[in-house]
Amino acid sequence: MNDKTMQTETAGQTSEFMPKLVTVLREGYTGRDLRADVLAGLTVAIVALPLSMAIAIASGVGPERGLYTTIIGGFLVSALGGSRFQIGGPAGAFIVLVSACVMQIGIEGLILATFLSGLFLMVAGALRLGTYIKFIPYPVTVGFTAGIAVIIFASQMKDLFGLNLAGPEPAEIVHKVGALWAARGTVTPVAFVVALATIGLILGVKRLRPGWPNLLIAIVTAATVVAVMGLPVETIGSRFGALPRLPPIPAVPQISTGAVMAALPYAVSFTLLGAIESLLSAVVADGMSGRQHRSNIELVAQGVANVGSALFGGFCVTGTIARTATNVRAGSRGPVSGMLHALFVLGFMLVAAPLAAFIPLAALAGLLAVVAWNMAEKEEFWALVKSSKGDAMVVIVTFLLVVFRDLTEGIVVGFALGGLVFIRRMSDAAEVEAASVPDQPERGGGDRDRVVYRLHGPYFFGAAARLGTVLDRIADYPRAFVVDFSDVPFIDSSGARSFELLAHKVARKGGQLYLIGTRPEVRLTLLAQGAYEPLVQFAADLDGVDAAEAAR
Repeated sequence: MNDKTMQTETAGQTSEFMPKLVTVLREGYTGRDLRADVLAGLTVAIVALPLSMAIAIASGVGPERGLYTTIIGGFLVSALGGSRFQIGGPAGAFIVLVSACVMQIGIEGLILATFLSGLFLMVAGALRLGTYIKFIPYPVTVGFTAGIAVIIFASQMKDLFGLNLAGPEPAEIVHKVGALWAARGTVTPVAFVVALATIGLILGVKRLRPGWPNLLIAIVTAATVVAVMGLPVETIGSRFGALPRLPPIPAVPQISTGAVMAALPYAVSFTLLGAIESLLSAVVADGMSGRQHRSNIELVAQGVANVGSALFGGFCVTGTIARTATNVRAGSRGPVSGMLHALFVLGFMLVAAPLAAFIPLAALAGLLAVVAWNMAEKEEFWALVKSSKGDAMVVIVTFLLVVFRDLTEGIVVGFALGGLVFIRRMSDAAEVEAASVPDQPERGGGDRDRVVYRLHGPYFFGAAARLGTVLDRIADYPRAFVVDFSDVPFIDSSGARSFELLAHKVARKGGQLYLIGTRPEVRLTLLAQGAYEPLVQFAADLDGVDAAEAAR
């Protein structure tokens, strides 16, 4: 390897782990860019403010922890990440996991799991695993997102209707629905009206004034009406008390063998879900902006953000699709807008934290109900169900497992099913085409008629299982047996091994197997699996086969 090549590879590796903030500043960051980022950051902060508190409450923790997560995690994701427009913070996708974690191991356990997840994400980025996480099949992401939407909506039913449950709200959706139904007689009509009015205001403002901050307008209006009229509904203040004005002093979570073992399963789930959610959000931002994110440094940044969030008492941080899309639409020029959005939320805590006590929980439940409806990807779900049996199976199984079993299980099983569907389709795409076959070869062993077959498509273990039997039947008679590899871009070890076995079968009957038109990488795989000369003869084309036959 020459010096120039080494320098190019080194530069590529350095760029792969360079935060986008550095790239943007190197390109030249002007006052005009800063003004655009200030406006975009303020717009995103207005959206993030009520969402952060609503997601935290739905996750079973105090609203202040949602703000800590947005301030610390959001700032670090933008400052260190590999996407120009990524906005980090608490995400609705984590509600069920965080809620289950809090119920099982408490707030301290949640903070430790978040801390460990941050370390795992940094390792994943350093090992360049972000490149592979992006390959999760589309039906899996749609089924997963739809399942999360159902879980979020179910988690808001208690506050949406103002129900009084007999005991703690169950985490499993079947038990949750049963508990909610059992408490149907405790519906608070005022709370339900507040929730409906909030939903109506969110949708109405979005339709009539798309540029206005509909979420904040709806929440502020609901809080004002409830406070002025003295309506008997539960608020943030009545359940959680007053919000602090500043994040706490950073502290390392208590680490012991028992605590780590208890938090480890949740940390792994946070890591997997966080990696998928953040890279999916970055891909969405790429599609909207025409830019290209750096997946591995993005994972490293997500890891640092989760560690930072845990140190300040926050919980899971990930890239958030809705807020990232808002950032792009608001005219962001780069990561500075995401950093500013975190500072704007911090400014809210400093100035207006006491006012949050007046926000009705029913209004936040209505807000999350709208979020769940918007994230369900209903059109995409039904399009996949109708497109093919394979896609329908993957999206439905993923959806059902996420809703009724476990998020991680849904992703893993969906990914495996998606892989099987892909293998089946690629196997069907591989073909064997007869180019020259004698009508009726004789069995006497003296017939040297040349038989030529052409392969089309990748020849891997799936295709080998189907096409191998075809090639075996062709090789029943001794002859010059030619397989044209000109249209084979790839062969794996299983496919190569099948040709080594085929060559032995042809040789036992006195024939010779010729492989023509093999690409260098294909030939290397064949040779590695025993398909080497003289057992197999390689030739550039049929003229080479004729010359070899003449020499025999």
